[in-house]
Amino acid sequence: MELTVNGKTYNVDVPPDMPLLWVLRDELGLAGTKFGCGVAACGACTVHVGGQAVRSCVTPVADVDGPVTTIKGIGTPQALSIIQQAWIENQVAQCGYCQSGQIMQAAALLAENPAPTDDDIDAAMEGNLCRCGTYPRIRAAIHAAARRLQEG
Repeated sequence: MELTVNGKTYNVDVPPDMPLLWVLRDELGLAGTKFGCGVAACGACTVHVGGQAVRSCVTPVADVDGPVTTIKGIGTPQALSIIQQAWIENQVAQCGYCQSGQIMQAAALLAENPAPTDDDIDAAMEGNLCRCGTYPRIRAAIHAAARRLQEG
């Protein structure tokens, strides 16, 4: 099976029902995508498939139709994405475990809605859980990134 992940093409020999999460982590060594619950309830495993946010823990690799982008594909340590910069500036992360999924969900939101309201943010982010409770900072970071995107 051929997958394009973060712009690179991989050939993987895995069962078609293997969750994308385990292909990314165990087969490709991309550990930035986290395992949280295994039932798509927490959002820690969020990646983009064809530009859409999906829960990779319940997405069979055979159902992947389009390029996959993980947290490693939206910025680099030398050139962080706008959303990653806003995350740091707003000191969102505490323990950090959920942050890759949170950032991926926020990036998908901003791609669809570059000027989200608080209600838009809350609706888009409600499936991403943060045990540390940094929701106000997550919202602030999304608003900050939206302002930067609008400024160009």
